Amino acid sequence: MGKGRTLKAVSDVSFSIRQGETLGVVGESGCGKSTVGRTLLRLYEPTAGEAYFNGTDIYKLSPGKLKNLRRDMQMIFQDPYASLNPRMTVMDIIGEALDIHRLAAGRAARKARVGELLQLVGLNADHANRYPHEFSGGQRQRIGIARALAVNPKFMICDEPISALDVSIQAQIVNLLKELQREMGLTYLFIAHDLSMVKYISDRVAVMYLGKLVELADSDLVYTGPLHPYTRALLSAVPIPDPNAEARKKRIVIKGDLPSAINPPSGCPFRTRCPLARGICAEEMPPLAEHRPGHFAACHFAGEPVPEQDGVVPAE
Repeated sequence: MGKGRTLKAVSDVSFSIRQGETLGVVGESGCGKSTVGRTLLRLYEPTAGEAYFNGTDIYKLSPGKLKNLRRDMQMIFQDPYASLNPRMTVMDIIGEALDIHRLAAGRAARKARVGELLQLVGLNADHANRYPHEFSGGQRQRIGIARALAVNPKFMICDEPISALDVSIQAQIVNLLKELQREMGLTYLFIAHDLSMVKYISDRVAVMYLGKLVELADSDLVYTGPLHPYTRALLSAVPIPDPNAEARKKRIVIKGDLPSAINPPSGCPFRTRCPLARGICAEEMPPLAEHRPGHFAACHFAGEPVPEQDGVVPAE
């Protein structure tokens, strides 16, 4: 990165997740979504900041106490092919967590518990003796979910769990996650690119851009009345099932390239591509402020209509 230059993958991101809800995190590649999720679990060590789980600052825990906390916090990884050890059977992949946390008294109890977990995610107990290469992508992701559930977690980070799957399988996995949430009272941080899927599964939505949180609100508020111009541009690209409505819809085209995270622009990180940008945007970073009840946006001109540019106007 060069001498004296620091890449801040995520900076000044602050949010809370209520017990039993799903917070969806969206944004383009490189915006810091996965970094947020992995840092919450301390798979990446933070350089600053705080993260509280039930009143405990995760970043101040010793390795021993962190191990105990990880029973309550688990992750479902993006790539079901890379996240499963090809040399281990499904029995050992899922049973490893039971062994580490001593949750099964003996081999018989371990085998029974693994069988229960496989059935819980829609697989058969006899799949336990097979290896990952014998399964499809959707089945592998179900194994990954079973592994995460093995320790009875309360909070799960879903790091783009459907992006590597066929479209026909994606809805099955999301419906499984929703069903598990209802049955087990789980809380999710759901990271994804697919805005339609995020709307389907999320109670609230956080939008990120270049390591910053630019909008946060209930799902319905974000999708029906977005305030930040970046969010509005993202939503204008979502296809509408009604062909007549789709034909009438006008796209907001974001021009230019994503700035470098090593040398971000001054002020608002979105200003170099924003059709609303003015002088103050280069001088001051807008705070994430509450512009409507429960609706936060980091924009000096939140909610202002985007002017027509080269024949392209915003979707209303």
